Amino acid sequence: MVSHAHQGTTSSALTRLSVNAARLLGIPPHGYAHLLGLAPEHLNDDLCRTPAATGIRIAELTTVHTPWSELSVLLAQQSSIGTLGVWDYLITSAPTPLEGIRDASAYFATVADIGTDTLQVTEDGEHITISHVNQADLTYEAACAIRAYALGLYQRRLGEAAQRRLVPVHVALAAEAPRRHDALTELYGTRSIDFEAPDSSITFLAGDLKTPNPHAQPGLSTVLRRHAEQTLATAIPLRNWLDLFRAALASADYETTPTLSAVARRMAVSTRTLQRRLDEHGTTWSDEVETVRRAHITRLLHTTDLSIDAIAARSGYADARALRRAVQRWYGTTPATLRRTGHLDSAATGLSDLG
Repeated sequence: MVSHAHQGTTSSALTRLSVNAARLLGIPPHGYAHLLGLAPEHLNDDLCRTPAATGIRIAELTTVHTPWSELSVLLAQQSSIGTLGVWDYLITSAPTPLEGIRDASAYFATVADIGTDTLQVTEDGEHITISHVNQADLTYEAACAIRAYALGLYQRRLGEAAQRRLVPVHVALAAEAPRRHDALTELYGTRSIDFEAPDSSITFLAGDLKTPNPHAQPGLSTVLRRHAEQTLATAIPLRNWLDLFRAALASADYETTPTLSAVARRMAVSTRTLQRRLDEHGTTWSDEVETVRRAHITRLLHTTDLSIDAIAARSGYADARALRRAVQRWYGTTPATLRRTGHLDSAATGLSDLG
């Protein structure tokens, strides 16, 4: 069950795909390089979640220079298996393509902003329809490119699961018909494409999606679903300056005390500016360090068998006694009791794997 949606953000892998497409199409980077989440340390970190607005802006800039249909094809071509992380393998490793796309629907949040986009699977007798639902206007070319790409991506992954090309019975796109759509015909492998549909969808014969995958491994889907949950639980959503600061702080070495100067250097600001910005956001350096350290220690207590002494050493405390005092202050109990109960408070849940 998905417990972390991170609405308003998408995976950094999806953002990298958009950036690479923009580069291949010759879009000047000065129009988007400054956007939140595109600094190399965030764009290349799979833990980071990019603001959805960043990806949308890149798509807007790209469709000014390139027809949305051609952008969707390029994105699909660049989406080799593994590009989108565990989400890809949920589809290709399931017992059948249908089970795989259902898992992909359940864990769509690992790649997309499910506040605006959803993946739905419906069965109707001999047909199975996979819909990408996005309420943006049909004339909004950035959204048209994303919808058309999504359908091409689903088709590609299902074919990779089945180990053969799957040709859809029908494709519907929530987009105005482009002047030329031969690129889309090539992408989907069919001329049966309707435009100006209420939702974008791709329909296959049920038999194609219910046939066992040649390389399915028993039990692997369970492992991958667990990994998808962990991916969401450990993600760092970048929505504003404070998120960027917390991402920088989370990369600190917890066996030593994180220093203000080290994090300031990582963010390319002075220590005075860093403290001022923290004050503007209603927090302090010591409070932030305390919060992240608490989450780090709580995770170690709940997910490892390390001794209290070892956890203290890994968390920058002088000894186990200092750690016990900190846990008593945070939770009103001992580390041993906290480990036994397996209970996380809400603050620790949200930050439990920043370290």
